[in-house]
Amino acid sequence: MSIKHWPQNDRPREKLLNLGASALSDAELLAILLRTGTRGISAVDLARELISQLGSLRALLEADCQQICQYHGMGIASYTQFAVIREISRRMLAEKIYCRPIFTQPAVVADFLRLHIGHEKVEVCVALLLNQRNELMQTIELARGTINEARVYTREVATAALKHHAVSIILAHNHPGQSTMPSNGDIRFTREIKAALNLLDIRLLDHFIVTAEKITSMAELNLM
Repeated sequence: MSIKHWPQNDRPREKLLNLGASALSDAELLAILLRTGTRGISAVDLARELISQLGSLRALLEADCQQICQYHGMGIASYTQFAVIREISRRMLAEKIYCRPIFTQPAVVADFLRLHIGHEKVEVCVALLLNQRNELMQTIELARGTINEARVYTREVATAALKHHAVSIILAHNHPGQSTMPSNGDIRFTREIKAALNLLDIRLLDHFIVTAEKITSMAELNLM
């Protein structure tokens, strides 16, 4: 049955207007984006099927164009909608941490890093450059590597810090394999970077290992 034939209070748009967006299920929210289903399938049923196939709403929104287009009723237009939502979410989180003391809001920083690099299929290493008040000035991508390696050099980290007059730095990189346990290479690299930055009177505050689901602080593990 088409959504337009549903009782008015059960329709996703009307439900959102009456009760607010938080009252809707993942499938109902997605159905509003999709607008229409396919022949014989309502937008809500299509949304449920997509979420089931991909495993979660987050996985669906982070899927690449090829993954999205393989499902009946989906195409480039749907993929671009999802990509826009993901980018808007990332920018909203970025606005919350730019020019504010970063360590007063660790949950926001964690969400930002997960959304920024957690979904990447290859290792990506970034540096968060902070001023003397621990406010985020700039996020710099230092390296984009293969599935299991990101080649980052001490000179590149130091150059980025000096260029932007950073007082301290937070490093972060993702693990595409979904484990946030630091490798021996991660530990060695972090200690080399910390020693080099100390010579420049720049502090390395932490190095986060990130996946789409979770984040690990090397400082908290006393591995720096």
